[in-house]
Amino acid sequence: MKAVVKQVEFPAGRRILVISDIHGNLPWFQALLAKAGFSREDILVLVGDLVEKGRDSLATLRYIMELSATHTVYALCGNCDNLAVDFIYGNGELGRDFYRFYLSVWGERALILQMAAEAGMEVRGPGDLPGLRMLLLERFRSELEFLRSLPTILESEHLVFVHGGVPSYAHMEELDAWQCMKNDDFLGQGRVFPKYCVVGHWPVALYRGDRLCSNPIIERTRKIISIDGGCVLKRDGQLNALVIPEAGSEAFSWISYDDCPVKTALDRQEEGRDAVVIHWTDDDVEVLERGEEFSLCRQASTGRTLEVPTTYLRRQGDRDWCEDISDYRLGVEPGDALSIVEETSRGCLCKKNGVTGWYFGGLETPGKG
Repeated sequence: MKAVVKQVEFPAGRRILVISDIHGNLPWFQALLAKAGFSREDILVLVGDLVEKGRDSLATLRYIMELSATHTVYALCGNCDNLAVDFIYGNGELGRDFYRFYLSVWGERALILQMAAEAGMEVRGPGDLPGLRMLLLERFRSELEFLRSLPTILESEHLVFVHGGVPSYAHMEELDAWQCMKNDDFLGQGRVFPKYCVVGHWPVALYRGDRLCSNPIIERTRKIISIDGGCVLKRDGQLNALVIPEAGSEAFSWISYDDCPVKTALDRQEEGRDAVVIHWTDDDVEVLERGEEFSLCRQASTGRTLEVPTTYLRRQGDRDWCEDISDYRLGVEPGDALSIVEETSRGCLCKKNGVTGWYFGGLETPGKG
């Protein structure tokens, strides 16, 4: 299937908000729009993965459909948005095995199962898929047609938006749509563009080897902006909105939202150096000593050791791996606002300005101090 390229002209003087990878997290999406002061005067660009993996995928889809009817909204298709489209209208390209995985692993976080539940159908296994397909076509045609209508690429005079990435801007309508939607490690491919390419799909934390940070990455020399903050996928993830004051402006900024409780630091802490960082592209570990709260592990790729919360450890067959974590110590000053990701007996895993790390000082209890 070829990419669908939509050309658009953004009126001068209107702010452009760009959000990607909502993944069915409606509360965060609504809170981020409220935090950004989103209004009918703004232009909203949604760079794919609107749904899937989140518990409110169907509600999120309907909310975006409603917004599109009352506001200026341009939504693009991401690889996750394409799953329901492929299931209903496709030629089985993803295959029966994929949908067995999709339904069993994602479960109630799968959009088509949320639709099935609303329609009163229990899906027990792959044998129910033909009946499910017929039911969804009958009951959810407007939602499915909305997803089916989403373009792959949005291009304006100054900007190109695509969920995963493109090799160049030449003949984009001839590109394979799936490869534009699921283009892993886009920043690592050495691309350079004549005007800014804004993408999601690949959580930005994966690009940073020295620490975990969920803030957008703006490569001004290469003209690439990557904005996926790991919403839904990561414990310390956030939902980012890239803010463009108006068409043609390069005065980029961003606004982020997560629902971590915020506390105030009471003590100064020096920033740590030479941190060990584990993320899901490099998450194999050897568990050297398993403890009730923390376990000593060796990162397979580097041979370096660190202690991680035991709840972050996973085992698959004979393989041990770890959720995204680091032993990085945040640099903190008294009065800093810290978003609390995990509280432990040793200290807190926190975020400060989008950067995740450990803080071992005191915290102001809400209502005291």
